[in-house]
Amino acid sequence: MIRKQRLTKLIQKLISIDSQNPPGNEKEIACFVQKFFLDLGIKSRIYEFRPRRSNLVAVLKGSNSNHKLLLTPHLDTVPAGKSWKLPAFSGLIRKDRIYGLGSTDCKGNLAVMMEAVNSIVEDGMIFDYDLVLAATADEESGSDLGLIPLIKRKILKVDAALVLDADDFEVVVAQKGLLHLKVRISGKKAHGAYPWLGDNAIESVVRVLTELKAQNKRSVAHQYLHPPTVNIGTICGGDKVNVVADWCEFELDFRFLPGSTEKPLLENLKKILAKHSKKFSIQVNGVQAPYQIDLHHPLVNSLITAMKNVKIKPRVSGSEGATVITFFQDQGIPAVATGFGKEGCAHIADEFALLSSLTKGAKVLVEFLRNYKAS
Repeated sequence: MIRKQRLTKLIQKLISIDSQNPPGNEKEIACFVQKFFLDLGIKSRIYEFRPRRSNLVAVLKGSNSNHKLLLTPHLDTVPAGKSWKLPAFSGLIRKDRIYGLGSTDCKGNLAVMMEAVNSIVEDGMIFDYDLVLAATADEESGSDLGLIPLIKRKILKVDAALVLDADDFEVVVAQKGLLHLKVRISGKKAHGAYPWLGDNAIESVVRVLTELKAQNKRSVAHQYLHPPTVNIGTICGGDKVNVVADWCEFELDFRFLPGSTEKPLLENLKKILAKHSKKFSIQVNGVQAPYQIDLHHPLVNSLITAMKNVKIKPRVSGSEGATVITFFQDQGIPAVATGFGKEGCAHIADEFALLSSLTKGAKVLVEFLRNYKAS
């Protein structure tokens, strides 16, 4: 059975281990999790794609190894920074709150998985599938040293995945796609007193961005996601106040809905640029496809049922930001995200989670694993 006191001590220990990324060093926390599983009789392996950037993979064998379900939280946290008023690595408890870096994102969820596995082993449960456990590195910096190579190198060969990296019993079934790019517009330099002799690249950029933002107001509705967005992240240009700017660069962050791709966004941007500029270039820096899973999939149904059985109201939702669930779709692996941290607490100073929610989360997880039927 789930033991709140044991879970609380486990969360405190995980918080006390520094795994800030950057700089990035998950070795100590991965070794702690490895020993925890070994004490339960579960063997595991650490994979590193750069020294000390450790990923731990373990398998709890079931009665039928032809089916495999993955549980995966991450080991790293964002840097604490200098705004904390409480000790960032203390695991300080005040009433129902536990404070500490990663308490919500994502060491609380990691502890929930570990306590759930502890309870499963204690109670002698055997599932009709293998349960694969992966605690990964580098999630806070894109997962290039963590989940992505684990999937691409087929180290994680599973039928379905439950990502433990969300808040307040969300069931994340959809996610926006992402397109990051940099645009450079070139103009013609001239003296600032004679601007008509030049071609001001900054003025061209203003016209481009004005038209782009106006177009973005037209969109379609989605049940779980806000409309598509475009954010102007950076902009710079020109050399001096009395010189007509012959260059200007800006970066854009597009978020788009399931059922669409980045290609129409790029084509439309090129048309707008050609309309307002004679010379430009586009550098694509990142693309992540959108994602959506059928609401009747066993992952979704089993998770919602488990929450209801533990008297929790599930929150079926979508993710506006990029999470790791999209990394599974290239391999045809269905995935859903859930988690038990406190909404609005990830990446903040004096981050905290609710011990009552984490305890209920562990119960939900055991209930889900007990009743999940591999398709």
